[in-house]
Amino acid sequence: MSIHLGQAGVQMGEAIWTQYGLEHGIGMDGQRMAEMADGCDTQFHECPAFYSENGEGRYVPRAVFIDTEPMVIDQLQAAEIGELFNPDYLVRGKEDAANNYARGYYSLSHRTLVGALEAIRQMAEDADNLQGMLLYHSFGGGTGSGVTAHLLQQLEEEFPRKTRLSFSVYPSPYLCTSVVEPYNTVLMTHRSMNSMECSFMMDNQAIYSICSSRLAIERPSYANLNQLIGQVVSGVTASLRFGGDLNVDMSEFQTNLVPYPRLHFPLISFAPIITCENVNHENHDIGAMTRQLFEPACQMVRCGSPRRGKYMACCLLYRGHILPKDINEAIASIKATRSVRFVDWCPTGFKIGINAMPPKMAPNGDLAPVRRCVTMLASTTAISDAWSNIDEKFDTMYRKRAFVHWFVGEGMEMQEFSEARENLACLEMDYREAGSSGCVRQ
Repeated sequence: MSIHLGQAGVQMGEAIWTQYGLEHGIGMDGQRMAEMADGCDTQFHECPAFYSENGEGRYVPRAVFIDTEPMVIDQLQAAEIGELFNPDYLVRGKEDAANNYARGYYSLSHRTLVGALEAIRQMAEDADNLQGMLLYHSFGGGTGSGVTAHLLQQLEEEFPRKTRLSFSVYPSPYLCTSVVEPYNTVLMTHRSMNSMECSFMMDNQAIYSICSSRLAIERPSYANLNQLIGQVVSGVTASLRFGGDLNVDMSEFQTNLVPYPRLHFPLISFAPIITCENVNHENHDIGAMTRQLFEPACQMVRCGSPRRGKYMACCLLYRGHILPKDINEAIASIKATRSVRFVDWCPTGFKIGINAMPPKMAPNGDLAPVRRCVTMLASTTAISDAWSNIDEKFDTMYRKRAFVHWFVGEGMEMQEFSEARENLACLEMDYREAGSSGCVRQ
């Protein structure tokens, strides 16, 4: 089940379900596609894990969209893809959360989540066997932080044995969409620390940099960013949607990527990221693609220098015709380099997934069509730099108690600020301790 929350979650959802439709041969109206926009025949691949069939040949996404105000979901319904989604699962309120975690959590979530939880229960009942939930949201928005934190607590109570994973847009170091992002991020992370099993991190600035430097897009728009996110999410979920030689299911992600319960914030990398102009001049072998994943320029989060951090675990998800022998050679080459360091208490370090279904790029999209690609989910101690950055901004504002009255006015207690900041300081320390037990390369 996919749950899209707030403006970021809804807009990501539009790009992600467009990508899934391309790969499964399902059109914008939920019917099988006869042929692609570029004239090529497209093959239909049934996907009961992500789409339900209504008995008349129409496929409906197992997705719920939630926002506290109607505008973004209205835009989704008015878009070409709007007809694909069940209107009963598009849940919108009447008031904006105004970039305020407390407004989302204390004031608006109770009203908005009544309809949302009813839709989620209905979808869970219709499923033969609910494996888990994928949530899409941002840390910095009012709905993405406050409503998501409240929903996670409710899901933990109602579906305690189901996996909860999220794709989260993290605040960028220099590119901010709201002044109170640090407050929202710290408060949301504190509140949902024990409710979320694994949260895959990406930030807009890192994705902007990829679009401008790697894809030569002069002025990237959110449509460009979301198209790249759609491709990355598709790489992560491919093994849940297609059969493969070495598939990875939802519970395997957390088992292999979360060494300790609190350290559940892996970063994402994707390769190859190349334009149509360069596709015939780039090296596409497995070794080159795997090396690219460890380059800061291909990583979806800006966290200082990843070379300073140590990897605790890496999950490499390959797509296309790929031999295990080539992957083993690529990993051996990575382990032999001095620039990629692993903690000394995790001798294996790598989880591998292989899916024979090649990636499919959007017609006239930014990414060049390729026959194979790889997505990496990596638990690294370098992510503590991202938390340090947001904590520093939090401290600068909270020292002067700036903007605090907006949060307290929505029913939040001042003590929650201190508790949340203390929890995040412990998280930073946990990451540092995980990497400080030695510098032995594996």
